[in-house]
Amino acid sequence: MRIAAISDIHGNLWALEAVLADIGRRGVDMVVNLGDILSGPLMPRATAERLMALNFPTIAGNHERQVLEGDPANMGASDLYAHKDITDEQRDWMLRLPKCLRVGDDVVLVHGTPDSDLIYFMETVTEQGARPSTHNEVLERAGNADASLILCGHTHLPRAMRLDDGRLVVNPGSVGLQAFSVDQPFPHKAENLTPHARYCIVERSAAGWSIAQYAVAYDWDSASDLAVRNNRPEWGFALRTGRMPE
Repeated sequence: MRIAAISDIHGNLWALEAVLADIGRRGVDMVVNLGDILSGPLMPRATAERLMALNFPTIAGNHERQVLEGDPANMGASDLYAHKDITDEQRDWMLRLPKCLRVGDDVVLVHGTPDSDLIYFMETVTEQGARPSTHNEVLERAGNADASLILCGHTHLPRAMRLDDGRLVVNPGSVGLQAFSVDQPFPHKAENLTPHARYCIVERSAAGWSIAQYAVAYDWDSASDLAVRNNRPEWGFALRTGRMPE
């Protein structure tokens, strides 16, 4: 079985189309979507329209929850932009997305961890910033998830870890946004250092799961220009560079 995993598109239709084309050239049995699909100052409505037609196995991320459940008066700028842009039909589609999903007998899709759409699976945030998590930290977050492969998103950072019990945790990185900074639980940032759209393909053989991580070129200048026109210059910089402004 060959599965392409995409995550954290954040309304970046340019990046999504480039990734879908690359997947098409490589050939897979299935594409799965790990959430944080629309939120951001780009093209949430058009991105939702594209994905709804494709009908991939898809889960909700924290931003789907925030767009649907949050008070617009208190929403962050990215969620508010998506909240205002999407249609009622697209809102209903988001409402039907599960938080976690089992694919086949042995693959589980989560956004953050099996228990939370906000906790990072393979990064740990301290007062000093974000760092790669230890094996034991990841093992604890995996909990009792009964699958040989756990696919997660949320951090935007491509990463994988094989646990001592044999389970494999894989993050494909972000299709649509290669750098961000947040203040919770402590100020920290994530940077992939290039603007390429990320995704992965996992393939199961008799020997187990193999992982191929991909970085795909796309028209990030157009995405960046749109973010700037929509009053999000920090997004514009991140989209063009894969870094956060100093």
